[in-house]
Amino acid sequence: MREAVIVSVARTPIGKAYRGAFNDTEAPVLAGHAVREAVRRAGIEGAEVEDLVLGCATQQGTQGYNIARLTVVAGGLPESVAGMTIDRKCASGLMAIATAAKQVVGDGMAVVVAGGVESISLTQNKHLNSYRAQSEAVLAASPNMYMAMIETAEVVARRYGISREAQDRYALQSQQRVAAAYAAGRFDAEIVPLASRKLVTDKVTGATHSEEVLLKQDEGYRADTSLAGLAKLEPVWSGGKVIAKGAHVTAGNASQLSDGAAAAVLMEAQLAAKRNLQPLGAYRGMAVAGCAPDEMGIGPVFAVPKLLARHGLKVEDVGLWEVRPEGWHELGGFELG
Repeated sequence: MREAVIVSVARTPIGKAYRGAFNDTEAPVLAGHAVREAVRRAGIEGAEVEDLVLGCATQQGTQGYNIARLTVVAGGLPESVAGMTIDRKCASGLMAIATAAKQVVGDGMAVVVAGGVESISLTQNKHLNSYRAQSEAVLAASPNMYMAMIETAEVVARRYGISREAQDRYALQSQQRVAAAYAAGRFDAEIVPLASRKLVTDKVTGATHSEEVLLKQDEGYRADTSLAGLAKLEPVWSGGKVIAKGAHVTAGNASQLSDGAAAAVLMEAQLAAKRNLQPLGAYRGMAVAGCAPDEMGIGPVFAVPKLLARHGLKVEDVGLWEVRPEGWHELGGFELG
């Protein structure tokens, strides 16, 4: 039986949207950088890659027009490599990995590259195409379908009794873990520094100039975060359909908007063994689940049990869990070592 394994990974550092190092870096550059390095680390020729699958949530500007195929060119792969872009919002990259694994297992492909890219700075701005962005037919059937992610987070917090303090403590733990991981050098093996041109705007005059920078680590995390500091921040949401004034989500306990890309090389397990490549992980399965639009953040509550049941497992059988806390939790996945 065929098996899909991950033999290499690479990612850009995560840049802070609008004000960070990648605020003037096109999506194909971000994705191409990650793909090129992942392929190099796997020790394969570009022509061996049969397909490139990328997740991307905002397919506009330079990350429109099938960004996966554009990345083939930007990443230095030959024209023989195909490309496919997937949109499942914040689960897009994870869905790309799952799709690539299925291509290896079910379609006979030997090598597939998969990952994700997002340039918030160059897409979610004043140039964003908002013409008829909400369907009247959809709203008639589901009034909350287009509810903003922040408002859904406020709904979940209120509906399920998740206190502001609990969210701040979770955020603090996340910041502390990232800081500890950096101190221990645990990100060194995955991050590939990327030189870029950063646009800087003078706060007083509004004048803009560019600076050449080299980003080596993620922007945004704060090692000096404290619970007292988080508690001082004001909730950011107001004027919603359901929540007039937010009470939980702040700039300190929610994910920032970011620019960046990541890629992984998936290979059939027997081929990897033949080449003496040590797998970093193996694909075992996935599950998806829908839920009410106004509480989309609880998606894992429905998806994870499905996945566990299909494999005869319980929560305690899994040694390591990774849950994306920023929203659109529609897809549950796990890996047993």
